[in-house]
Amino acid sequence: MKIKQIIVLTTIITICSTARSQTFTNAFDYMDKIDVQFKSIMSDAWDYVSTAAHKKNARKTETKRNELLKTIASAQKSIQKMQSFEDDLSYRDTVLSYLKLYYDVLNKDYAKIVDMEEIAEQSYDNMEAYLLAQQIAEEKLDKANDNLNLEIEKFAVSHGMNMTENKDKIAKKLESSSKVIKYYNVVYLIFFKSYKQEFYLISAMNTNDVNGMEQNKNALITCTTAGLAALDTIKSFKGDISIVSSCKTVLNFYKTEASTKMKDIIDYFIAKENFDKIKTAFDAKAQTSRTKADVDQYNNAVNEINVALKKFSTINDDLNNKRSTALTNWNNASEKFIDVHVPKYK
Repeated sequence: MKIKQIIVLTTIITICSTARSQTFTNAFDYMDKIDVQFKSIMSDAWDYVSTAAHKKNARKTETKRNELLKTIASAQKSIQKMQSFEDDLSYRDTVLSYLKLYYDVLNKDYAKIVDMEEIAEQSYDNMEAYLLAQQIAEEKLDKANDNLNLEIEKFAVSHGMNMTENKDKIAKKLESSSKVIKYYNVVYLIFFKSYKQEFYLISAMNTNDVNGMEQNKNALITCTTAGLAALDTIKSFKGDISIVSSCKTVLNFYKTEASTKMKDIIDYFIAKENFDKIKTAFDAKAQTSRTKADVDQYNNAVNEINVALKKFSTINDDLNNKRSTALTNWNNASEKFIDVHVPKYK
């Protein structure tokens, strides 16, 4: 019942500033030859990012990731063949170092992240680690990208050129998409923590574990209270508060379920436990050995469990319906949020 997460390696977007030559036309052509390679990489990067965002499953984006890896490898080979410009290899070599890191992160780090996705849903800690791994991978590239930009500026200045930042449409889409996913992941993690806690509560209920229900009920109240407080601090994304509002709806449902509905649910299981004991003792006695008190006690227990069962069924059906509605709305809001703010590759 969730939108799966993706890694968005978009830091390459800022390195394609346009170099405008004042004196050294050949220096401009030299930089432009590298710039052409980056444009090819960005095109495949955007195809990959957009596909991953809208398919919401890292496994389904493997083809696009492999295509991007091939494009990076091809660019490395092409740039490696370039000679120095006026005996200056600093720019070329820094670009090659960056592309090697970009390739390694996409190939090795992301491969681990894909594996982490398989177990991410098992616990909040796993999900948090999964999203953190994505963040760390992108931060590696952020740092390398900053170093590359410094080298671009140094190269341009040393060869009499002015640098003007002029991001193309793909670069802007990649940069925008990165912000969308980062915003979404913050809200998603708040959602997932309560989602998982309610799962533990339902699991305890399904195994007739009264103590487990009590513990997880209290934990869910604490979790949702903290989650709702955190959501109150999150501002809209470009005026769009839909994903936050949808998350609040789910958490409010969980909080109501735990704080006002679970008492009657737990009471039913306690009544059932008591009935099972009375029934077992009653069945163990031969019919000729049963006293009027035994029969009365058993009949009273039957009446009590029937009343409790009817109440339980009504509450449980209502919770199931409201849970389904809340989660469906969450999924729809999540998908719409991504669709609106992350353009599809064309």
